[in-house]
Amino acid sequence: MSRPERSGKGPFRPEHVGPGDRYEISEGHAIYRAPTGGDGGRRTLLGAEVLDTDPDVTEAGIDTGYRLDDDTMRAPDVAVGHVPDAPGWVKGVPPLALEYAGVGQDEPELQTKIAQLLARGTKLVWVVRLIGPRRVEVYEPAREVRVLGPGGVLVAPGILRNPVPVEALYDRSVAHEVTLRNLLQRRGYDRLEDVREEGREEGREEGREEGREEGREEGRAAALREAVPALCEAFGIEWTDERDASIAASSADDLAALLATLRRERRWPS
Repeated sequence: MSRPERSGKGPFRPEHVGPGDRYEISEGHAIYRAPTGGDGGRRTLLGAEVLDTDPDVTEAGIDTGYRLDDDTMRAPDVAVGHVPDAPGWVKGVPPLALEYAGVGQDEPELQTKIAQLLARGTKLVWVVRLIGPRRVEVYEPAREVRVLGPGGVLVAPGILRNPVPVEALYDRSVAHEVTLRNLLQRRGYDRLEDVREEGREEGREEGREEGREEGREEGRAAALREAVPALCEAFGIEWTDERDASIAASSADDLAALLATLRRERRWPS
């Protein structure tokens, strides 16, 4: 649907729009934003997930309203950076904006929105085209638009740490792979295999420690088993096969307690 021709400033201001209202304001004119279809809704969620989880991103939002000036308020589908956790429209613009263009897209209005964001300081606007061949258009200040298709990689120096495959912005499986990579990096891992290897190494170390502890305990018990009959002989305590079998089945702690009793009482405990 094409927008009606308009000229001059309109009467509307950002404060005339409330949270949840489906309008943006462009130079005083109210711009209706229709609810998105299933394709756009699914893809917006994927794009937000991929960008928000990048290790260098601290703030991101969906449909965040930005007050560009007194008569313009724009809400990118996904904004990266400068998304304060506070009520009201945000003054300024995000460094990176992501837009999804599907059925019913008002192309002139989209281009106006892109120009307004770039003019106020946005460094990059990515537009994902959902009609026709899948592709992403890259808009930057004072540069010609670039178009990347499947297999292409998007970069945002100073905003995102990681490159973003074009497919990650609309293909669920690719988006999840990229999101997993991002989340692992946030935890200090480069890849999933690093987590698995750390788990294996922890298991091996635990096994080695258990083995060392078991060896120390067994060595202590063996020494105590030799000490018991030696002490009995020194104290003239009778040594029997029954007592020999008893200490053979005793733990190191039990043997230590037995030795303490023998030293104290100089007889076999009853």
